Amino acid sequence: MKSAPRARRPQPEIREQKTARNDAAGLRAKPSSAPVNQRRAGPSADEWQTRQPKQAAKPAGQGKSRGQSRDASDEWTTTRPPRDAKVIPEGRREKRHNTDPASKAKRMQVRPGSQKEVAILKQLRDKRLPAEQLNAERLQKALAFTGYGSRREMEEAIEAGRVSVNGKIASLGDKVRPGDEVRYDGKRVNIKWQDRLPRIVIYHKQEGELVSRDDPEGRTTVFDRLPKLDNSKWISIGRLDFNTSGLLIFTTSGDLANKMMHPRFEVEREYAVRVLGELADEQKKELLKGIELDDGPAHFDRLADGGGEGQNHWYHVILKEGRNREVRRMFEHFGLTVSRLMRVRFGSLTLPPRLKRGQFVELNETEVLGVIKWAGLRMNGQEKTSVKRTQYME
Repeated sequence: MKSAPRARRPQPEIREQKTARNDAAGLRAKPSSAPVNQRRAGPSADEWQTRQPKQAAKPAGQGKSRGQSRDASDEWTTTRPPRDAKVIPEGRREKRHNTDPASKAKRMQVRPGSQKEVAILKQLRDKRLPAEQLNAERLQKALAFTGYGSRREMEEAIEAGRVSVNGKIASLGDKVRPGDEVRYDGKRVNIKWQDRLPRIVIYHKQEGELVSRDDPEGRTTVFDRLPKLDNSKWISIGRLDFNTSGLLIFTTSGDLANKMMHPRFEVEREYAVRVLGELADEQKKELLKGIELDDGPAHFDRLADGGGEGQNHWYHVILKEGRNREVRRMFEHFGLTVSRLMRVRFGSLTLPPRLKRGQFVELNETEVLGVIKWAGLRMNGQEKTSVKRTQYME
């Protein structure tokens, strides 16, 4: 047998009972006639009447929380922060961005290859050139490469007579070969030879960076952003102006840098140029044929139209030398201002599309070996004819 449903009391009766209990406790003086949204926002002064509890006197400067101040009535009141102040919720730290312009550049992430490719890279990494194929090195360079100090410090030590080669006090200009006995302050030195593949780094230079090791004005240089080396130093292959961005190559092989930079090798450099205005057909022919600049004649080997919108127009140019501001001066010869200049290729190396500004990527052993073969050098990045030339001179 089903029981009869319990009758629910009307809601007004419940509210009246709660009101009576609150009035009896002295916590409410009269019912509020304010709308619901106002009551949620906070009670007004005449709506709630609460008793002020007695508090013990607090010493000055204690018990004061953030955002509170003490007024003349010795009561704690909440003050609102200024509108321009940044309020950070408790338990959450403010995210700080690295604004240091000389911070280290980030390395572009490269996906590893297959197991076969990794094995080949390890084999090339462990490969060493035989001692009989190594070139003679200058004494200060060999000591600096071994880790005894900078080249300038080693030159000072040689001049002071602190270095000997095969029992004789060395002098500036002396060279050492594998098998020579070198002593520094009477102690034998185990010379480290450049018998392995050199290192090559591609860096995406940003505008506003100097390609210099030291700047008297304290501006950011690209060498400040590269990873540090223990036994050698980075050599810049070519330079870029302060306002020029794009491909910048660094290596530990001086012969490779000379092979790519010297004008007699005629290594191509490709640039993307944005100018204010547009070249006429006759001006394009003159740039390809050759114009006269302050420091001699100059010409583009190739000039391609890259299109553009409005007053800006893009061109892709190729030349085989790298004089100071040469591309800018060639366009300024016809009254056109270069608003943006970016190098995209140098010889066989191109700027990777995924490489962002301010990032670098280091070539793996297979890629370095390809550059070395393209330049016609030994595996360690040295000239092939240096040993024969030295033996012939002796």
